[in-house]
Amino acid sequence: MRRTIVLFTTMALTVLVASGVALAVTKVGSAGAQSSVVGPGESIQKAVNAADPGDTIVVRGVHREDVVIRKNGIKLRGDDAVIEAPARAKADSPCSKASGPTGICILGGVNFQTGKPTVTGPRVSDVSVSGFTIRGFKTLGIDATFARNTTVVGNRVTGNGGQGMGVSGSVNTTVAKNHVIRSGSSETDEEGIVVESSSRTKIVNNVVRSYVSGIDVDRNTNTTIAGNDFIGNGELGVLVFESTGTKIVSNDITDTTFVGTLILDSTGTKIVSNDISRSGNTGISIFGPKPANAKVVGNNISGGPWGMYVADTKRGSIAGNTIHNNCAGMFFEAFPSEPVGDFEVKGNTVENNTRSCRGKSLGEPFYRAFSGIGIALLGASGMELTGNHLSGNVPSGPTPVSGGVVVSTDPYGSGTPKPMNNSVIGNHFGRNKPDIFWDESGSGNRFVGNLCDTSVPSSLCN
Repeated sequence: MRRTIVLFTTMALTVLVASGVALAVTKVGSAGAQSSVVGPGESIQKAVNAADPGDTIVVRGVHREDVVIRKNGIKLRGDDAVIEAPARAKADSPCSKASGPTGICILGGVNFQTGKPTVTGPRVSDVSVSGFTIRGFKTLGIDATFARNTTVVGNRVTGNGGQGMGVSGSVNTTVAKNHVIRSGSSETDEEGIVVESSSRTKIVNNVVRSYVSGIDVDRNTNTTIAGNDFIGNGELGVLVFESTGTKIVSNDITDTTFVGTLILDSTGTKIVSNDISRSGNTGISIFGPKPANAKVVGNNISGGPWGMYVADTKRGSIAGNTIHNNCAGMFFEAFPSEPVGDFEVKGNTVENNTRSCRGKSLGEPFYRAFSGIGIALLGASGMELTGNHLSGNVPSGPTPVSGGVVVSTDPYGSGTPKPMNNSVIGNHFGRNKPDIFWDESGSGNRFVGNLCDTSVPSSLCN
C-alpha cells in the first residue's frame, strides 16, 4: 500500500494510484502513529498488513472480505463502513479457516494448524475496532482471541450466524455500545456475545437481541456486564458458567423465553439493580454444587413463572429486591442429593405473585401447577428470612401450597429433604393466603416477631 506523507502543514496532499485503484492514505509525521484511509471496494487486509503498530486505519464504504489483526496498537475505524461476508472460497483469514467465516478477528499467538487453538506466542495488545456494520458471516461478526486491552465499540453486528461477538483467552477486553442483532432463524445462531477463558472483560451498554442466548460467560474471572439491553433472546438473557467474580449490574433483560439470568457452578456473582421482566421460566436462577456466595441486590423481577429459583447450592445474600407479578416470587428447592440453604433473604418486597402456572404443556416449567407463593423454602436448611415485606401473594389457580412464606417438604417430589433450621424473623405480611404456611415437618425452624394475620398452623404470627 502506498501512502501520502504530510511532512509539514505547507505540503500538499498527494494521492498515489496503485493498480488502477486510488487509495487515499494520510500519514501524519515521519515517526510514531500514522493514519490511512481505505476507500470503498479496497482491501482492508492490505492496509492492516502495511500498517505499523499504533497506526489508525479509517475504512469507508462496502467491503466483502474477512479481516485479521495480529499487530499491536492497530485502530480500525469505520466511517459509514460495511463489511460483508465474502464468497466462501475467499474467507481465508486464519480465524475463518479454523472456525468458519469471521468478519474481524483480533488474533494473538495461536496455532490453528491442528484445528484447535494452541497458545504459541504473546497476546496481541491495544487493538480497537469501532464504527462498522458487519453482516452475513456464518460464524462470528467480531472476535478477539488471545488478546489484551482490546476495545470493540460502536459497531452494528447483524444477520450473522453462530455468534455475534466473541472473546476468548483474552485479558482486559471492553465490548461497548454495540448493537448485536440476529435476523433469520438459522439453527446455528447461538450467543449474541460469548466470553470464554478470559479475565477482566467489560460488556457495557450494548443491545443484544433475538439470539438463543444474549451473553454467555464461560469459565471467566472478573467479568462485568453492565447497562446492556438483552431483548427477546430465545432461551437465556445472561448465562454465567463456572466463573468467578462476575458482576451483572443495571441491565434490562426482557422477553427471554427461558431464564433471564442463569448462574451455574459459579462463585462470587453479584447481580445488582437489573430490571428482569417477562421471562418464560425464571428471572434469576442459581444452581450448582459449589458454594454460590452470590449477592442479589436491588433487582426488579416481574412477569414470569418464578422471580427467583435456587437449587443445589449454598450461601449468599438476597436483599432489597422487588419481585412481583409472577406465579411465585422465590423458590429455594432441595432434592435428595442436592441440598440448598444458608442464604440471607433480607429487606425484599415480594408482592402480588398471583399468576397461575398450570403446567399443562411443554412450555410450562416442569409441568408444575403453582400460584400465589411469595418465598418458598422447600426442604431448604439454614435460611434466614428477615425484614421482608410480603403482600398480595394469593393463588389464582391450582397449587399444592401458597402463602407469603412457605416452609415445607417439596410437594412436587417424593423422598425430598425436610426443612431444617430455618429462621423467619421480623417480616411484614399483608393479604397473603395465608401469610405463613408451615407443614410442621423438619426441626429447628423458627417463626419469631412476624407482623402477620394468618398462618398455618395458627400460632406462627406474633
